[in-house]
Amino acid sequence: MARRSLWLHPAAKPLLFALCLLPLLYLVWAAASNQLGANPAEALIRGLGDWSLRALCLTLAVTPARQLFNLPALARFRRMLGLFTFFYASLHLLSYAWLDMGLVPADIAKDIAKRPFILMGFTAWLLLLPLAATSFNRAIKALGAKRWQTLHKAVYAVAVIGMLHFIWMRAGKQNFGEPLIYGLVLAVLMGWRLQRIRRGRG
Repeated sequence: MARRSLWLHPAAKPLLFALCLLPLLYLVWAAASNQLGANPAEALIRGLGDWSLRALCLTLAVTPARQLFNLPALARFRRMLGLFTFFYASLHLLSYAWLDMGLVPADIAKDIAKRPFILMGFTAWLLLLPLAATSFNRAIKALGAKRWQTLHKAVYAVAVIGMLHFIWMRAGKQNFGEPLIYGLVLAVLMGWRLQRIRRGRG
C-alpha cells in the first residue's frame, strides 16, 4: 500500500514536471556559460533531440511498468510524459530551424527534401502534433474513446520513424553505440506491445 500511495501522492506530478524540465534548464545553463563544447549549436540541437527520444521511451514504458509491477497509478503520468516528448521534439525542431537554417522557410524545406534523416525527424514531429493536440479530456470526449485510442497508437509509428532519424543522424558520425542502446530499449517495448496484441489484450 505504501508503494502505491507514493505514486498517488499530490506532490508526485509536480515532482515529475520539475524533473522533466531539468534537462532543458541544464542545456540553457550550459549554452549561457559556454559549456557546450566547440560547436554549441550542434550540441544544443542534439541534446534536445536526445531528450525527445528519452521522453518517448519513458512514455512507452509506462504501460508495461504499470502492468508488470501492478501499479495502476502510473497511468496518471503517461500524458505528462507524452507532452514532454512533444515539447522536447518541438524545441529540437525549432533549434534546428533557427540555429542551422536561420528560420528561412525555403532553406528548411530544401534541407528536409535533401536529407533523409531530417525528413524522418520532421515526419515524426508531424505525427506527434495531433497526439499532443488531443491529449486532453475534451479531445477524448469529442473523438470517443475508441477513436482516440486508435489515433494515439500512432506513437509506435513515431518511435520507429524517430529511431530511423536518430540512426541516420549518428551514422554520419560513425557513432552506432547510442542508437544500438535506444534501439534495444524500443525493441523491447514494441515487442511487449506486439505480444499483448497477439494475446488479444490490446
